Amino acid sequence: MVDLPGRGQWSILASKPKWRNAFELARVQIARSRLDPRKDCKFVIEEFSVEEQMQTANRTWNSESICLRPDSLDVRAIAVDVYERTCRSDFDAPGFCVVNVGSSLESSELRQLMVGIKKSMASIHESRTDETLIYYTAARFDQQESTKPHLDGGPDQSLIMLGYEPSEIASELEISDYAKCAFDLGLSPREFLAKHNPMFRSGNEMLMPYVTRIPCFSNRHFQIVCINNSSTPYSADGSTWQGTLHTATILTPDESKRRVINSTMISRAAKGSHDLVDEMSLHDFIHTTEVSRRGYDKTHLEDDK
Repeated sequence: MVDLPGRGQWSILASKPKWRNAFELARVQIARSRLDPRKDCKFVIEEFSVEEQMQTANRTWNSESICLRPDSLDVRAIAVDVYERTCRSDFDAPGFCVVNVGSSLESSELRQLMVGIKKSMASIHESRTDETLIYYTAARFDQQESTKPHLDGGPDQSLIMLGYEPSEIASELEISDYAKCAFDLGLSPREFLAKHNPMFRSGNEMLMPYVTRIPCFSNRHFQIVCINNSSTPYSADGSTWQGTLHTATILTPDESKRRVINSTMISRAAKGSHDLVDEMSLHDFIHTTEVSRRGYDKTHLEDDK
């Protein structure tokens, strides 16, 4: 902990591998206080297990905050719920959510629903800002490779809307609130990724208290997962989106089966801007039966592209 006379104590919880990260946080906090650490501060290392740290500094979200199961497919109502949870400019919202739309849809109906939700979200965004939301990419692929916490490549202020189809391939999805972790360290999101890359163990451990495993993520239903994919610094005026990282763990990969993701990236843009996915390509995205490969070939499957 950092003992500041007259100001109480700031506790910095750390297991042994994290002492360097704990002192980095202390350095930032002391710098903000304008105290002289040589005269005004006393450092005491208190050892905590990773489990104790997670219990004390947990920044995860409960299922009521992130899991949506609408009674009807009211596009506007779903869009409002998704926008409030995903398009955040502070840390009072999760930055992600899951919409379970059941198992009775057709694949093309799921994709049409996604397009409708995006259109309504753009309308909401336009009513609150001088911007709109546009399509940056749209694709359909089979993904059966586990990933580490990452951003998808795209604009600095963007979100991804992923339409998962029922599959025999079991998987898990986790979201890491790296923007909040960076904020707590006095760093921008990009600075955090540069200094504490979560692809490596030390950076990944720093994110542990900020990781939410999505409990309602299921391979048995059609689901729409929306994730804030931004990397912009926090702004007190609420003008910048605060992003998250996502991690997929494939539990039962099987090259003879499909795990189809209908993936779209949506970015902020000036009002009047046009989608970067043209109408013909968007029509194909909605209606195609083909599935692109993601990292491997499945030419033995008829829908392989």
